[in-house]
Amino acid sequence: MKKPKIHFVKDHDLASLPSYETPEAAGADVRSVETVTIHPGARALVSTGLKCVVEEGWEIQVRPRSGLAFKQGVTVLNGPGTIDSDYAGILGVLLVNHGDAPFEVKAGDRIAQIVVAPVTQGEFGWADEIRETSRGAGGFGSTGVS
Repeated sequence: MKKPKIHFVKDHDLASLPSYETPEAAGADVRSVETVTIHPGARALVSTGLKCVVEEGWEIQVRPRSGLAFKQGVTVLNGPGTIDSDYAGILGVLLVNHGDAPFEVKAGDRIAQIVVAPVTQGEFGWADEIRETSRGAGGFGSTGVS
């Protein structure tokens, strides 16, 4: 599979390119360019100071960092978020604090990871009926909990 070209425009002096922390990492860490305190139950849109230039046919998925979620209860609220190839704004990360204490994001902190993925668009249309299946309309645990 070809590697897509993802370029960034630096929109803040503290902005830095995303970085893979290990040779086989799927996600590249992105960093904050601002200091923000997120109180328990609150959310904040935290800037990376980067504008993305994503090759057509690809997207960037913004995902939580597992260490922040596990240790602090801080995660990406709309994870995974999607950065479409036609988005021209600043890459912001919507963080939420599910923890018990205020969490301070400092400029330079790794706040999320991004994963580059191919885009497949479907063709939508109307049907006269839905086919019969053994599952039927069962959802939300209908196939069991374990």
